[in-house]
Amino acid sequence: MRCDCHIHMVLDGADWKRAIARHSGGVDEVWVRRVLETYQKLGFAYLRDGGDRWGVGAKARSLAGEYGITYRTPLSPLCAQGHYGGFIGEKYENLSQYAAMVTQKRAEGADFIKIMISGLMDFDRFGVLTEDGLPPETIRELIHIAHEEGFAVMAHANGARTVEAAALAGVDSVEHGAYLDTDALHAMRENGTVWVPTLSTIGNLRGMGRFDETAVAAILESAMENVAAFAAMGGLIAPGTDAGAWAVPHGSLSEYALLEQALGENAENVLSRGVAEIQRKF
Repeated sequence: MRCDCHIHMVLDGADWKRAIARHSGGVDEVWVRRVLETYQKLGFAYLRDGGDRWGVGAKARSLAGEYGITYRTPLSPLCAQGHYGGFIGEKYENLSQYAAMVTQKRAEGADFIKIMISGLMDFDRFGVLTEDGLPPETIRELIHIAHEEGFAVMAHANGARTVEAAALAGVDSVEHGAYLDTDALHAMRENGTVWVPTLSTIGNLRGMGRFDETAVAAILESAMENVAAFAAMGGLIAPGTDAGAWAVPHGSLSEYALLEQALGENAENVLSRGVAEIQRKF
């Protein structure tokens, strides 16, 4: 049984604007069914969506059972006004508004809460993120509010201090997690955070000619070293491609290949533990 613990049904791995426009007049069910069929044929039985505000993931969840797939979605991710994530998620201006959104997600039937608490990797410059993470106290409150509503929390998070703050606040999973240090890794390990490193978003850029190849190679090497170090600590790691991101098509098996390269002969055991925890929490 294969699992992809981070996908975006709304996106297509090629052109995000075109992909979103596909659903501008309502969810394109033909597209959703075609993608679900792709996953079914490849033996995927569990998919966790990172969310979208057009209802594409929600439609996929409603259809997934026909394909023998368990599908989980936050409905739409929640992001702070003026920070990364607005292209795909719902924006809040303050914690009160965020809390109201979390309550609304409960009424709408969300499976969990997805928060955006950092920027992206700059794939042309090793070590650089597009923006700083949210303040630790804000991260703590975001996670606390969602937990109080009974939700698990999936966090888009890059940068050591941002990930450390999220882990210390009890976040259930960290997505991406670029440029971590020992303190961040230990915080995740000690707090039972599942790391979904989405190595495919880096590894699949190699040879594509879009970004600086030296920078991409360095970013990937750093991430894979951290994956190996976290596994050696006994940390929880789960496979998630971020399918739909540029150069990451739905049904890609690249994440399993990259994680096996990073984890070696222990890959199957490590990933089975992480997947079991994702399925338990989400």
